[in-house]
Amino acid sequence: MKQWLAQELLKIEAVSLKPDEPFTWSSGIKSPIYCDNRLTLSYPALRQSIAEGLKALIEKEYPEADVIAGTATAGIPHAALVADKMGLPMIYVRSSSKSHGKGNQIEGFLQEGAKAVIVEDLISTGGSVIKVQEALQAEKAEVLGTAAIFTYGLEKGKSMLNDANLKSHTLTDYETLLEAALEDQYITEQQHTRLKMWRKNPESENWLKASISSSK
Repeated sequence: MKQWLAQELLKIEAVSLKPDEPFTWSSGIKSPIYCDNRLTLSYPALRQSIAEGLKALIEKEYPEADVIAGTATAGIPHAALVADKMGLPMIYVRSSSKSHGKGNQIEGFLQEGAKAVIVEDLISTGGSVIKVQEALQAEKAEVLGTAAIFTYGLEKGKSMLNDANLKSHTLTDYETLLEAALEDQYITEQQHTRLKMWRKNPESENWLKASISSSK
């Protein structure tokens, strides 16, 4: 599924690659890739395939799961689809507690000792799923790990997830996406090389300098 899904994400432009005209993330980092997996929800066959893929992934990696936890907001619809297919309870976790009403951070019923799997659309640094993990653990749930559609595979993200003792599995990844993009001629060999440079060190400007130099 990894190769097929990478091709589908490129086809619907849920993932855009612009090594010559990079995007700017909110952190200020220049990035040759932008991922918006919310677009997958507008394609019924694709969203169902993703839900089936996440279901199979959870059943394989976290067979003892008894609740599905979506990250707000992007993970919520995927968590709902997966929970429905698995016949399991679903909750979602806000980035912070509400400032009104009951002040909930976790929406839905979470039983103490429940074994939860976090569903997310994208793993970058891992910060959002780690916050969800902490919120669930504060309510005495056992977090088995996370299941997501896509990961950049950044070393910072791997390190943060490892430090948090949070397992993570995805349907497809950055390396697979680059190979699919090259094969289907979304990018050139030279752009492929620069995209690999970025992944190794996103905060370095070396890949960007290579990009600027090659465009002259």
